[in-house]
Parts: sequence; structure tokens; C-alpha cells
Amino acid sequence: MAELAQIGVTGLAVMGRNLARNFARHGYRVAVHNRSHAKTQSLVSDHGSDGTFLPSESMADFVASLERPRRVVIMVKAGGPTDAVIQELIPLLEEGDIVIDAGNAHFPDTIRREAELKEHGLHFVGSGVSGGEEGALNGPSIMPGGSRESYKTLGPMLEDISAKVDGVPCCTYVGPDGAGHFVKMVHNGIEYADMQLIAEAYDLIRQGTGASAAEIAEIFRTWNEGDLESFLIEITAEVLAHVDDRTGNAFVDIVQDQAEQKGTGRWTVQNALDLGVPITGIAEATFARALSGSAPQREAARGKLAAHTGEWSIQDKDQFVEDVRQALYASKVVAYSQGFDQIAAASEEYGWDIDRGAMARIWRGGCIIRARFLNRITEAYERDADLPLLLADDYFADAVGNSLAAWRRVVAAAAQNGIPTPAFSSSLAYYDGIRAERLPAALIQGQRDFFGAHTYRRVDGDGAFHTEWSLDRSEQPA
Repeated sequence: MAELAQIGVTGLAVMGRNLARNFARHGYRVAVHNRSHAKTQSLVSDHGSDGTFLPSESMADFVASLERPRRVVIMVKAGGPTDAVIQELIPLLEEGDIVIDAGNAHFPDTIRREAELKEHGLHFVGSGVSGGEEGALNGPSIMPGGSRESYKTLGPMLEDISAKVDGVPCCTYVGPDGAGHFVKMVHNGIEYADMQLIAEAYDLIRQGTGASAAEIAEIFRTWNEGDLESFLIEITAEVLAHVDDRTGNAFVDIVQDQAEQKGTGRWTVQNALDLGVPITGIAEATFARALSGSAPQREAARGKLAAHTGEWSIQDKDQFVEDVRQALYASKVVAYSQGFDQIAAASEEYGWDIDRGAMARIWRGGCIIRARFLNRITEAYERDADLPLLLADDYFADAVGNSLAAWRRVVAAAAQNGIPTPAFSSSLAYYDGIRAERLPAALIQGQRDFFGAHTYRRVDGDGAFHTEWSLDRSEQPA
């Protein structure tokens, strides 16, 4: 009798196909299935040399080809298609089997699915997988949630196929039910901020110095050799250096300036609002994409809205470029700090007990936001696992403090010269807000009490109070 597969993948679009190949390359027997059998056949014929694939045309045969406990990875479109596959699987599985959703699911859906499958005696693992097509094939960052029991048999396989940094797998158990997909969502939110900040840095240098895309590509290559070393900085240099075959112009100049999104950034911002966590850099990056796509509004504004800016003349271009580099670094730290605050708040809200240091560790390789300074973030949480604010860690407080003068010069120059820098500007505003001795929120509380009797607290005592604004303005305990 032929040996059964150790893991199965259903849904063989690019990500599912590459994940299946990754498992096979690591010596696992992989059951493969797709709604269109042609894709299954194509995988086996094109990449059969990667390892052992057990193809099936029907879902029933696919499940039957798996050893117990069955481990089934679903790689289909999030939402309804994922639910449809789960409903097809449930009657075919047995108690103790494990269903893994490795797509970009919204974490409330994962919480719902985990509870539903638990009623059938099944384990449901919502797992974030980051790294794109290349990561899925060669080693992604993997963020699995679900039960600890399921991780005992599934975890070693995921760790095996994940990226490695200094020999450490970029995969770890995140927490119960929706924790894995939540962390992947925040990862994507940070990714939005990171990309927007890089785009703003490019725009500032191009408009401020007149440098060509190719010249700015070289600047980014240099930056990638220092503290800013990261996957996104690396690919930015590649994109800026690319020349369009059709026109001979810089590729970046022939691409329409309307950025699209698939929803994870919006989910991150919506959840932050629910939790009351200020993730201003991520929010502004998400809104910047929305603004870029607001074609009728942008068309109405062109030539109609005044700029009142003078000619921008930079005396020391090298110093300006260095200022932008430092502003980029400081703003990136803010984005990561805000993201980890959101993870901490959700972990407490949902009882997930997420180890933020472990999240920084598994993001060091494989994923889109992998960067050198994630080592520093890992070290910060090793020093203090309950660190209330990443920015307040000694290393980052010093690093950002050293960049502060440059950061202020860049944001001021952008404002004076009409260059939109929503992520740079909001990140600096957050930094100044979080460090302020006193905020104007006191006035807001006074206003709220005036029109809605919402009460306020005093700085010199306990309890809540209300002022009788429409009467004698006496103060009363609430």
C-alpha cells in the first residue's frame, strides 16, 4: 500500500502551488488538490522533481490520501470561498484532524471558524504567511494561531519550511483562535506604513534635488547597507532603477499614481479604532492610498487649489538626502512601535497572551517587512517583555532622538514647499504627542462637559466632576 501524505494543500494558485512545493522540497509527502484538476496536473508535471506529490481530483480522494491526524492547508480566496471549502471538508474529516487557513483571512472570521470546527472535534489554525510568492516557495514568515495541541504536530513542519535567521525559524505559535491572522493583519498594516514612508522619501528627494529615478535608486542601494537595510528598501532600488522597454523612460514614471489595496490595511485601522490605539502612521498610509485613487477629487483640485509655495532651493543636497534618511528611519520606528502597541492591546482584549518579542523575531526573515532593525526590536522585548512603548526603549529613544532635528527639518520643508508627507508628518506629530508633558485634551474634556455633561477629572484629586455651565457654573461631583 502506498504511503499516505503527511500534509495536504487545496487551492493551487501561485501561493498554494509554491507552498506545496516548499513542503515537498523539505521531504514531506504532499497531497495536492484544486477545484480545477488541470492546475493539479500542471503542478505535478511541472514540478514533480521537487518531491513527492499525491494528486487527487476530488476532495474526498484528497482527504483519503492524508495520514492521521490529517493536516489540510487551505489556500483559496478569503471570505466565502474559504467557508465553502471548510464546509466541504467537515464531513470528510475525523476528530483531531487539523484545518489550516493560510490565506489573508480577517481575524473575526478565524475566531468564528475555530469555534465552529471545535464543535466537530476539529482543530482550526488561522495562519498568517508572509513573503509573497518567493517566500511561499523558499521560506516565508509563518504566524499560526489555534490550539497549542495542534501546534505539537503541525508546528515542526511549519518551522521546517519557514525562513531561517541565524538558524532560528521564522515561525512560532502565536496564540489561540484568531491570534495568528491578527498578527499577520498588523504586519500588513506596518507594511502599508513602511511603503508609504519610502514613497514619501523618494518624492522628497526627487522634488527637492531634481535627482533622476536612477540616481535615487543608487541612494536607496546605499541606504540598504546601513540601519535601513530591509527587503522593501532593497526592492525600491530595483524598481527605481528599472527602465520601461516600450518608452525608454524610468519605469516609475510610466506607472499610474493610484495605489490599490486588498483590505488588510483598512482592517488594521478599523481594529485600532475599536481598541482605541493610535496607529497614526499606518492610518495615514492607508488614507494616502485612498487619496491616490480619488481620481475625480484630484482632477477637481488640479489648477484650482492654490499652493502659495516659492521655488525650493536646497543648498546642500547631500545633507538634505541624509536628513530624509534619518526622518525615514525615525518614522519607521514609530510605525513599528504603534503596530506592537496594537498587538499588545488586542492580546489583552482577546486573552491571546502574544509574545511581542517572538513576533519581532519571526519577522526578521521571509516576510515583506523583514529588516535589520527587527533584531533591535527583538532585543528590546528581551530586555523587557512588558515594554509599554517600543519608542521608550533606550536604544530606540537614543536612535530617534539623534534623528529628531533632521526629521523636523524634513517635515517643515515639505510643508513649506507643498509636498504631501502624511506618514512622515503624522509620525512626528505622534512622537511629539506621546512625549508631551501635557496635551490640549484638557480643553476637549471641558468642551464635552459643557455641551453634553460628559464630566471630567481634576489634576488635584480623585473622582469625576461636572460644572453647571448653564446655571451658576458651580462644580458638582459626578
